[in-house]
Amino acid sequence: MNDITRKINTRRQATAEAFLTVSDPETLEVIRRREVPKGDVFEMSRAAGLLAIKKTSDVIPDCHPLPIEQASIHSSIEGEVIRIEVAVQSIYRTGVEVEAMHGAAITALTMYDMLKPIDKGVEIGSIRLVSKKGGKSQFRDHVGLGVRAGIVVCSDSVSAGGKEDKAGLAIREHLEQWEVEVAHYMIIPDEPDAIGRQVERMTGDKAVDLLLFTGGTGLSPRDVTPETIRPLLDREIPGIMEAARQYGQERTPFAMLSRGVAGMKGNTLILTLPGSTNGARETMDALFPYVLHIFRVAQGMRHDG
Repeated sequence: MNDITRKINTRRQATAEAFLTVSDPETLEVIRRREVPKGDVFEMSRAAGLLAIKKTSDVIPDCHPLPIEQASIHSSIEGEVIRIEVAVQSIYRTGVEVEAMHGAAITALTMYDMLKPIDKGVEIGSIRLVSKKGGKSQFRDHVGLGVRAGIVVCSDSVSAGGKEDKAGLAIREHLEQWEVEVAHYMIIPDEPDAIGRQVERMTGDKAVDLLLFTGGTGLSPRDVTPETIRPLLDREIPGIMEAARQYGQERTPFAMLSRGVAGMKGNTLILTLPGSTNGARETMDALFPYVLHIFRVAQGMRHDG
């Protein structure tokens, strides 16, 4: 099974459909009159389809077990064809496309089983995914946008050459994945003056859209990044780091000790990330690409429903 532990929970939706054709038009009339010997075709197949949706991971090996928050199955006679539409929703880390298609397939197969005694020519037609929504793919329209970023690594040991920077490189790799241009990358010691100078520089003559600091968000005496940056912000955005800490806490009990802050200075979004490689990477996983929505709003684009 694929590793989905780095993903976040979002609302996942999928719609699938299947088609059944009959060889005798009278079969459709028998269905309408509810005179099929095995019972009400639509109700029986609907029950089977709902069970199939919930049991998908039991029969398809690579599917993750997940909570089904909502499922609906609607069958209708359209001409000489029976159309089955299945909609599934969940709040989870992975999508529900296979669950919707499995539900459509089993609904169709149940109809086939109920109708074959009275119509030897009944056939299952196409089974396909109609639509899906949710997860990072939903936010692909946030990618690009000409966003320019600066990365500042705050570390005494790295700036002195005694330690290799890994957290900054992990951040850079993540930004490039979302097509954000890294215009500036620098390493400085854990000094308030050095941090403040980079904030003024990166929001002034060398302004970037996005400025990320890594390091100095913990509880050691030299960890001063939040104290230095918070007074420089025009508007703090508490929810950003609340989301990052919640994500991290689900993976390590020490995430609650991070004191990172986030906010706007002028037109620049400033984020402060942990100095550990895993902490920086997990914070990026928690926030991107979703935080890029800020730049859509800044460009006058409406919030999506």
